[in-house]
Amino acid sequence: MEFLDFQHDPAAEKLVAEVYAAPPMAYIHSFGCQQNVSDGERIKGVLCDIGYGLCDRPEDADLILYNTCAVREHAEQRVFGNVGALKALKEKKPGLIIGLCGCMANQQHIVDKLRKSYPYVDLVFGVDGIDTLPQLLSQKLEGKKRILLAPAQRPVIVEHIPVRRESDFRAWLPIMYGCDNFCTYCIVPYVRGREKSRRPADILAEFKGLVAAGYKEITLLGQNVNSYGKGLEEGMDFSDLLHLLCTVPGDYRVRFMTSHPKDASRKLIDTIAAEPHLCKHLHLPVQSGSDRLLAAMNRHYNVEQYLALIDYARQRVPGITFSSDIIVGFPGETEEDFAATLALVKTVGYMQLFTFIYSKREGTKAALLPDPTPRKEKTDRMQRLLDTQDAIAIEKTAELVGKTVRVLVEGYGREEGTLSGRLDNNLTVEFLADESKIGSYAEIELTGARATVLLGQCKEA
Repeated sequence: MEFLDFQHDPAAEKLVAEVYAAPPMAYIHSFGCQQNVSDGERIKGVLCDIGYGLCDRPEDADLILYNTCAVREHAEQRVFGNVGALKALKEKKPGLIIGLCGCMANQQHIVDKLRKSYPYVDLVFGVDGIDTLPQLLSQKLEGKKRILLAPAQRPVIVEHIPVRRESDFRAWLPIMYGCDNFCTYCIVPYVRGREKSRRPADILAEFKGLVAAGYKEITLLGQNVNSYGKGLEEGMDFSDLLHLLCTVPGDYRVRFMTSHPKDASRKLIDTIAAEPHLCKHLHLPVQSGSDRLLAAMNRHYNVEQYLALIDYARQRVPGITFSSDIIVGFPGETEEDFAATLALVKTVGYMQLFTFIYSKREGTKAALLPDPTPRKEKTDRMQRLLDTQDAIAIEKTAELVGKTVRVLVEGYGREEGTLSGRLDNNLTVEFLADESKIGSYAEIELTGARATVLLGQCKEA
């Protein structure tokens, strides 16, 4: 593994200033997961570093860059729909640069499709190329017609990339990149590459900077944070890293995602119990309640092992809550398999559930499996799952009424005059308060609930 420091490109900055009479504007839109959002913040930082400004509308931009997701087919369709809509804008503004980056750009069939069917797309590069963006733009501004890079894995981590964060009180902090798990349904290892862990000292330095800047909630990111540390000289695992970060003094809380059940250890649970800064909430994607399907998915755990970890967490961390991901309609899923998933959901009693109908991804092993289940049957199962989870969540939310909790006030509520905040357990509460409280903690008495959204009263003046 090679570690590099980001280098400011004065030549690119000079070229941008020479080409444009006024500072050019960039429109950046990130699709998909939190890692993509974090990547988008770094893309914005790199562009600002060479003289670009940022705008909120494609119509106002000199550069439009879509940072893409490849996890589900719907995400890809959305990207192509958005790119297609730019054709007319390009005709009106011939100097407009249109680019696509991220996970979709690390698939050869996507690059080929862009080359053939979207001739007005000027720039394509993969997930590991954010630091090279100034050089790519320089080539384009110097007259190169199109720059569509072939997918490639880059075994390097670039530190100190400028970041233009979207919030001044909530921050994403990547601790590792890539994935080694190769779940049969998942394209991530193929587009993001193998696991690469950042050095503890670099993570700690960025973390300290965020705390010093007043950030109240810091979310550690990785495709599988529990694999953190493999290959590093320091001999540090994820629990050790959490302990290290939580020694930093300050008023903040820490979340992390995503946590693979096969690597979520009792040591991790003990760490959550021991560290006050860590949220007492665990996102633990199970994907299915059928041992047969878990084996077909290459998940490397079974339901018994998963529930044993849940039970241990409840013993060690009183009041801990859980959320999960579930795939409905994986190839070959039977009614018996689905019934096992419903049973698991009822047994665990998740506070939140993120559900998806299986999406075939070209290049994965699951894409080669027979999939005889009709779409209608899959959607019916999905509705049954949603109904089951809604009933559980409504009951658990109602149980919280009457308690006083500390929430991070994040923004405006759905009704005029209200604000919205998030509890340690990841639920939201709405309450009347002055907007000056946004970005700070508040003590809220929970007075009611509307489905899975809590209602409260601010106890502070």
